[in-house]
Amino acid sequence: MVEKIFAVLFLFIKSVVGATGYSGIAMLMAIESACIPLPSELIMPFAGYLVFEGAMKLVWVATAGAIGCNLGSLVAYEIGYSGGRRLVEKYGAYILLSRRELDWADRFFHRWGEAAVFVGRLLPIVRTFIALPAGVARMPRGKFHIYTFLGSWPWCLALAYFGMKLGENWRTMGKYFHQFDIVIGGLLAVGIIWFVWSHWQNRIRAAE
Repeated sequence: MVEKIFAVLFLFIKSVVGATGYSGIAMLMAIESACIPLPSELIMPFAGYLVFEGAMKLVWVATAGAIGCNLGSLVAYEIGYSGGRRLVEKYGAYILLSRRELDWADRFFHRWGEAAVFVGRLLPIVRTFIALPAGVARMPRGKFHIYTFLGSWPWCLALAYFGMKLGENWRTMGKYFHQFDIVIGGLLAVGIIWFVWSHWQNRIRAAE
């Protein structure tokens, strides 16, 4: 099943980048950064393969990818900034979120926002969704975009570089990164389960 999904995604990525070049890379990376799971682990290695073929330049491939990350992150950030807080305040109780969590997120992003965005852009799965909580916490836009670019550029460069080095075998990267995605996804699932359990216990104790 995974092989079939990768094959479909590969054909889509190949057709877009083949037709539009650097702007296609930016557009595809924007889709991924807008919380739509189109894996950069396929987009950027394919761009690296085109560098291997001599059709593109590595630095500009990485730059186009990082620009795309900023464009897509802008969508998710603005959704969180303009509506996320109100939604949490109104419906957060149903998913065990309250103003307390919002206040904590505000303090966290005020103190550690730059590091969170920078590191988050270097992690599979996390990088796709980090813009949304940054927007909900209303991290300053300028800092958000600076650290989004700074974190995205080395990620895009590394993926493209390995794709370039692998040449015709660039697609093998997708399999390895998929396994890494499973590990990250598992850790996030454990974190969510712990969050729900601890907050539910607190709610039970408060009701006693």
